[in-house]
Amino acid sequence: MTVHAPSPVDAGIDDAAVRAAVAEANVPTLLMVLVHLTGDLAWLEPPYQPTRTKGMADHDDGGLPSEVQVTVRSAAAEAIVAWRRGRPMALPNPDPELLVRMLGVSMGEQVPSEYGEVLLEELSAGIGTSPPPSRVQVPTGFSAVIIGAGISGVAAAVKLQELGIPFVVLERAPAPGGVWRDNRYPGAGVDTPSHLYSYSFATKDWTQYFAMRDEIVEYVESVVDARGLDAHIRYGCEVELAEFDAEDCRWSVRVRDTTGSVEVLRPNVVLSCVGAFNPPVIPQVPGLDSFEGPLFHTADWPDDLDINDKSVIVVGSGASAMQVVPAIAESVAKLTIIQRSPQWVQPFEKLHKPVPDALRVLFQAVPVYRAWYRLRLSWIFHDKLYQALQREPGWSDERTINAVNEMHRAYFTDYIRSEIGDRPDLLEKVVPSYPPFGKRMLQDNGWFKTLTRDNVELVTAGVAEVRPDGVVTADGVHHAGDVVVFATGFDVVRFVSTFRVLGRDGRDLRQEWDDDDCRAYLGLTIHGFPNFFTVYGPNTQTGHGGSFIYTAEAQLNYIASLITAMVEQNLAAVEVRQDVYREYAETVDRMHEGMVWTHPAMTTYYRNSRGRVVAISPFRNVDFWRMTRAADLSEYIVVPQADSAAANTLGLSSTASHQ
Repeated sequence: MTVHAPSPVDAGIDDAAVRAAVAEANVPTLLMVLVHLTGDLAWLEPPYQPTRTKGMADHDDGGLPSEVQVTVRSAAAEAIVAWRRGRPMALPNPDPELLVRMLGVSMGEQVPSEYGEVLLEELSAGIGTSPPPSRVQVPTGFSAVIIGAGISGVAAAVKLQELGIPFVVLERAPAPGGVWRDNRYPGAGVDTPSHLYSYSFATKDWTQYFAMRDEIVEYVESVVDARGLDAHIRYGCEVELAEFDAEDCRWSVRVRDTTGSVEVLRPNVVLSCVGAFNPPVIPQVPGLDSFEGPLFHTADWPDDLDINDKSVIVVGSGASAMQVVPAIAESVAKLTIIQRSPQWVQPFEKLHKPVPDALRVLFQAVPVYRAWYRLRLSWIFHDKLYQALQREPGWSDERTINAVNEMHRAYFTDYIRSEIGDRPDLLEKVVPSYPPFGKRMLQDNGWFKTLTRDNVELVTAGVAEVRPDGVVTADGVHHAGDVVVFATGFDVVRFVSTFRVLGRDGRDLRQEWDDDDCRAYLGLTIHGFPNFFTVYGPNTQTGHGGSFIYTAEAQLNYIASLITAMVEQNLAAVEVRQDVYREYAETVDRMHEGMVWTHPAMTTYYRNSRGRVVAISPFRNVDFWRMTRAADLSEYIVVPQADSAAANTLGLSSTASHQ
């Protein structure tokens, strides 16, 4: 497929604007643009080869001498201007082998050949050469229900819309956005780059390299509007029960709206997109109801809260605390942080930094630049760290797991020292005793420098009691406060916990999982629960890095292949075989035994009450992409439609009542 030049007047961008943008652009990315636009592979050779990209940095200058950078920028500007004026792209469709070479050069390191196919798919989506989605011939009455209108729910709606499957999205809130809609606390934002924390099918003119909460919600809303999804979303609808009927292979989904009206929908397929970071958790310590001031979880931050010159207690030191604390420290009179355990944190060089206006032009006007910038981020934030997270057999230092991890520990510790300065009292409190990456790795947004402020106190004894005027910690010390904020995370080990699910033969999903021992084949389908899929389900979070949107889209591609098979082969139900389901879970557990997240030196929300890792995937992103390319029906129990009349009765019929 030919990549045509855009209109000369697209977005009002002229040649001068393009040249100004190139002057600020990422040099390794520009080199890849030059290869595409000119077809000249000399741009992959010395003297143009960037040095190795370190850590999570963009490495904007590529480590190249200034005169080489000038040459690259000048050539890139000329090539982009010529392309915009109509000159065809010389190399629009590089083969997988060349793409691997290109990524390797842009990163200054070796990239395994197995990444070629996924790079091709990602690049094609980014520059618009992917084939259009194939629609299916849907039997009369066939339909689906999506539960949740967060990021994964919206992606699921787009996928079903592209397939031509009738669907409805049930959302208990009055608007889309999921966890980003709910979490309005100061400093809320992503710690994954904005251009990576994006749908593959919907670009955005991001204003910051790491978007804040409002811009993310705006992005989700824009996709809903652009795709006309509001016509399919029913807001203010709380799902109470989903029950499978084996006689006609339909689900009964009981929904209650804000008026108390109860309705039962009857779809063929149910997609649970309720997410993992839901519901919020506040530890049940004595005296919670006795506090006389505002006391709440970060997910329930009051819109009208005034913290100016107040004494604020923040319980927790994880991801949300690390965002809240620097955001409010200058406004409050006193800030007390109750830390259960310290976190490993890495530099966050572009936090709160805007994407320069000139550079935003390039992201809009040159899709191949945007696509390659994202591809580089995918490598930096996805599988690059995977090998360093393997526990070396016989390794004796409990603070690390292998030689590379030991170097990471030294690097992060030195970074912490540089941030806290002459505060040895803090160093002892904030350097973890467990290996780096053992818990969720956080990005530093001013956390350590905030801890050195005169009005900030870090307490390492847990909360034992809440009193009317503050909290008492386990060491018996009373800490006075006007406001108590629980930055204590979410119930992430009890997937699908906001509604009841009854599968084949009346199986209760909560009992099937023995409450928190959740598992699912590919994180999305469970034996005994036909036609029921959990997007971003058990063992799908990417602990070694990456965007969960990438994982959700991989799962949705797989689900789409299953639904297509159901429709084309006239199947009433598909249910993963018990042996496939069991063997997958055993593989996940076995792989985790050799990785950092099962290390005994720490506790983590990745593990359930039994110590089993239920949240994190042990697979590389490229492995998961390959496993979810298409469903293999030999792994499923399939139930054909009994006859055409039965097929015509399947659908989104409903009954309504008031209870």
